[in-house]
Amino acid sequence: MTASESKGIKVAIVGGGVCGLTCAVALLRRGIHVEVFEAAAQFGEIGAGVGIGPNATRLLEHLGVLEEVLKETLEPGLTMGPFLFLSGMEGHEMLYEYPERDHGLGAHRPSFLNAMVKFVDPSITHFNKRCTSVAPSASNPGRTMIHFADGTTHEADVVIGADGIKSSVRPYVAGDDASRVIFSNTICYRGLIPMATVRAAGVTLDFSQSRTSILLGVDRHIVVFPVRGGNLVNVVAFHADHNAPLGSPQLPRDEWVKPVSQQELLDVYAGWGPEVTGLLNCIKTPSKWSIHMVYPPLESYVKGNVALIGDAAHGMLPHMGAGAGQGMEDGYILAQLLAHPQTSNTSLESVLRAYDRVRRPRAQMVWNGSYNTGKIYDGKGEHGLNADGVKQDIGTRWDDVWHHEVDDDVTLAVAWLKEISAC
Repeated sequence: MTASESKGIKVAIVGGGVCGLTCAVALLRRGIHVEVFEAAAQFGEIGAGVGIGPNATRLLEHLGVLEEVLKETLEPGLTMGPFLFLSGMEGHEMLYEYPERDHGLGAHRPSFLNAMVKFVDPSITHFNKRCTSVAPSASNPGRTMIHFADGTTHEADVVIGADGIKSSVRPYVAGDDASRVIFSNTICYRGLIPMATVRAAGVTLDFSQSRTSILLGVDRHIVVFPVRGGNLVNVVAFHADHNAPLGSPQLPRDEWVKPVSQQELLDVYAGWGPEVTGLLNCIKTPSKWSIHMVYPPLESYVKGNVALIGDAAHGMLPHMGAGAGQGMEDGYILAQLLAHPQTSNTSLESVLRAYDRVRRPRAQMVWNGSYNTGKIYDGKGEHGLNADGVKQDIGTRWDDVWHHEVDDDVTLAVAWLKEISAC
């Protein structure tokens, strides 16, 4: 029995997506009792592909799950190499190739989730449990009560909100939720295409296993990378209004993701080069995503014994492909702190504050970087959409994201806890 088991700390995770399950696996690996509550009838992810940078793949290796993730996603290894930046216009000029660094993973999102599920005991997972709110327990001081739409409740020593951008846990931590989730004035069209279909359409751009291609243009850009061992091509086509104030307009939540016609997609990219036209013609049934984000940033990711991770804490634009990785870092660090030998029920609030101290500055740094990177892609960078300009504006901006050791953050958090005599 571990120290954490002997102390009887019980954790509840609201949300069973990529971040929630990564956190659950990290807790279970350290002997923490955890229950996972998922709103859907089974684990599942909407969206086609997910980019997992070197920082996050190292966490998967630390947790001992990377091999199974590669097996389930049909990826031969960490093959996502340097980003290639191309013009989306006629000729598709090569603008910049990001310097070779450690490789990450471009994965089929549902397959990634299927791999993580294998490391979570079914007895601790609960489905059709849509959280409506959380509040301090009236009968058990120090515990938190989760209320579900079906009328049931659950108490835990620590509640972790991993329930995404539409989080029902966030209002407890941040207060007025309506002021924290806004429309980013960016939409994207998503599609997943068999590689054979792309080639049959005459598309000749190199969407090989080792690279992510980003095609740039004014107010628009397209991200393309292969998944499922190169058998499928994940396409995300973005269109942004950089002149509109953030948060306008406000959209009903049931309109954030919806199917649209192929013609709408083609109209948005009218006038782009033939490779783009050929690629988009392969997406017969695109889905349109109105991307929302957490803004202004939260003053804290924690309140009492409740913590937020992933998009619930710092929902960001996806332009650095780092959002999932930041949520995975959240869950990993939180698990290490909760499992620390000197963590007890009486020190939980301090432990969560330590998590917040190390996570919030880093996640906000990535949030800011993602926001600014999108502007560069869309021709709003300082030096323009030419080879020299893109090289200057992009530089090596991923290095601070990818080459960061989260175990150093754990060390810093523990040192602070010692300073305040919490451990």
